[in-house]
Amino acid sequence: MTQITFQNARGERLTIDVPDGSTVMQAAVSNGVDGIVAECGGSAMCATCHVYVDPKFADRLPAPDAVEDEMLNSTAAERRINSRLSCQLVITEALDGLVFLLPDHQT
Repeated sequence: MTQITFQNARGERLTIDVPDGSTVMQAAVSNGVDGIVAECGGSAMCATCHVYVDPKFADRLPAPDAVEDEMLNSTAAERRINSRLSCQLVITEALDGLVFLLPDHQT
């Protein structure tokens, strides 16, 4: 299991254990993380699972592919250099300790 942390816009944190191979979005939804809507269920079609990767951890993730990059232009909250779709981020041991900052709104 890998531990990841979600931090909402108010600074509240939730750290969860996630099985490797699942996505960050699946982990958020199955653990009731408020702020991840995930309307499309993880098919990179809605951008309602938008997160900001804590800049200290950005080098642990692969670059977004073309589909994710395009969808990041459709986020409700501001797109930043550290914006990602959590449905496209697969949990591995290399992500242990990663922190995801939640935007103040998804829709």
